[in-house]
This record gives sequence, structure tokens and C-alpha cells, in this order.
Amino acid sequence: MMTMMMQIRPHIGISRLMVVVGAVVLLLLLQGRPAEAQPSPGYYPSSKVSSMPFSQWYTNLWGAQHQSLSPDQTSLTLWMDRSSGSGFKSKRAYRNGYFGVSMKVQPGYTAGVNTAFYLSNNEVYPGYHDEIDVELLGTVPGEPYTLQTNVYVRGTGDAHPIVGREMRFHLWFDPAAAFHHYAVLWNPDEIVFLVDDVPVRRYQKKVEATFPEREMWAYGSVWDASDWATDGGRYRSDYRYQPFVSGFKDFKVAGCEVGAPASCGPVPAGPGGGLSSQQTAAMSWAQQRAMVYYYCQDSSKDRSNYPEC
Repeated sequence: MMTMMMQIRPHIGISRLMVVVGAVVLLLLLQGRPAEAQPSPGYYPSSKVSSMPFSQWYTNLWGAQHQSLSPDQTSLTLWMDRSSGSGFKSKRAYRNGYFGVSMKVQPGYTAGVNTAFYLSNNEVYPGYHDEIDVELLGTVPGEPYTLQTNVYVRGTGDAHPIVGREMRFHLWFDPAAAFHHYAVLWNPDEIVFLVDDVPVRRYQKKVEATFPEREMWAYGSVWDASDWATDGGRYRSDYRYQPFVSGFKDFKVAGCEVGAPASCGPVPAGPGGGLSSQQTAAMSWAQQRAMVYYYCQDSSKDRSNYPEC
């Protein structure tokens, strides 16, 4: 091959040619290399909770005409178009627990579209609510989806400006290619966000006023968040690509409902109650490889709003 290339380009020196050939070989090797494997957390909270039919624990909240439930009630499809999005809500309120669902989002142009699974008490405490968010924020072709996790406490999501506690990720897989399981483990002393049972974030109770303690319901939705969701609102929903479809399945809930006896204990995050060393290592891997934003590292934030940092 070198002789042929030298005949075609005789003015290329041998040393330069070797560099070019070496670069090509390296590129081919990198293209053929498999993606970095997701580490084993060693403990799988989702396996401790059985999946349930949607209607057993959830009900439509809005946009019923933009929902489709499978005959066996194990999967739900939501979609958004110019007229509406759609959402659902748990039938019961909880004071702690494990809340998980598998989601798959739409490929292509999805800027502005927010596919969310979250806990909230906004309907009971309007203007002063708590919220724990897992959001897949839509994107433009060639750019990855963003997973945003967030915590609002006692109205910080209702403030002007909003005081959010975001941590964002560009995941190590394509969330539009297959279903993946996303979960929130909300306990009295910490919140753990999990993706396919890998902890990606732990939000600990460090300051009383920065941790949600009031009862919350579980929600899911697809809605237009064009004002901020994709590159700070630079790219907005384009309804030439409607409908925007998201799938939900493997509905899992386990925890202490409001009114449960005091003996009802929190769902353990790990084999010994808290995260194990193996789970913590997996979380470090996820943050080092995939985290793209952390509010405590944002120098533009007013630090007085974030004593936990």
C-alpha cells in the first residue's frame, strides 16, 4: 500500500506518509473498539420491586387523548403535538420510597420536548411545593439527549428566579434506541437517582431547609419546555416533526404511603441500607464519564441560596 501511495503522491515524504498511515490505523482501531462497559453496581434496587399494571397505581392527569395504554396495562405511550402534551399521576401520596419506570424517547429533532418522571406536591402546596425530577430533555440531530436531575424544596421551583439544584448528564447510551430504567430513591436522609440501577447522583440531607420532607405523588409527562430545555431555549419545539412520542413501562413503586404506620421503614439504597462501596464506585464512574453540569460548580449561582454546597 505504501508503494502505491508513493506512486500516486511522490512528493509526500516517507516520514509524513508514516504519520498519515499511523493516524488512519489508529482511527480504524478506535472505530472498532466497543463502548466502555457500564460497571456493575453490585446491588439492583429495581429487582427488589415488582412491576405493576399502570392502572393499579396510576391514573391519567391531563391530555387523555394523547395517551395509549397497552391491553395488558404494562406499557403506556404518551405523545405531544401542537394541541397538547400528556401526563399521569400516582393514585397515592408517599412520604418516602422507591419510584421507577422504564422510558424510551423519540429520535430525531425533539428540541424543547421534556419527557419527565418526577415526584411533586404542587397540587397540595401551589407556589410553595417540593419536587424531585428525572427529565430527558430533547435535542437536535447529532447532539445527545440530556438527562436532568433536579430537586426543589419548599417553593424554590416557584421562586423568581428559580432556585434549582440541577445535575445533568449525557448518558453512556442512546435513550432513544431502547428502554432504560430511571428511578428515584427518596429516603429521610438522602435522595438517590438511578439509571439502570447505577446510582448517578446522591443528594444528601445536609441542611434542614434544603431537603424535601412533605408527602409527594409520582408523576410522568411529556410537555413543551421550549423556553429552557434545549441549549437554554436556543432550540425550540418544531411541530413539523410532531407527534413527539415517549414510552413508559415497568412501573415500580415501593415505599411508605401517607398514613402508613411508624413501623414502615425506608427502602434501602444498598445491601447494608446505604450505598455500598461498589455502588459508590459506579456512581463516580457515571459522574466522571457522563456528568456535564452540577449546580454547586456553577460560579454564576448565588451561593447564599445553596448552603448545602
